[in-house]
Amino acid sequence: MLNFLKSILGGESTDIKNLVENGAMIVDVRTPEEFKSGHIKGAVNMPLGTIAKHTQQLQKHAGPIVAYCRSGARSSMAVKEMKSLGLDAYNGGGIGAMQDALR
Repeated sequence: MLNFLKSILGGESTDIKNLVENGAMIVDVRTPEEFKSGHIKGAVNMPLGTIAKHTQQLQKHAGPIVAYCRSGARSSMAVKEMKSLGLDAYNGGGIGAMQDALR
């Protein structure tokens, strides 16, 4: 069931904690207001509608990118966009799931 939901939301069955521990860039695709209210340590804020504007910054990162949002829906869309740009991107899901994965 979980894999089915991940496939719908574009989630990965990847070890997010391992990716982050090995240098993955963490991208919070929520609004700046949501980001200011609390975020994952080390995350950079790139709201969903601005991903294309950050292409060069994202491409400069040599490793994978993990995106998250509030529920996993926006991060799923962001990951699809990043992958279309040739980036190695993964959906961390919602902020709660991301926090759980990093414990």
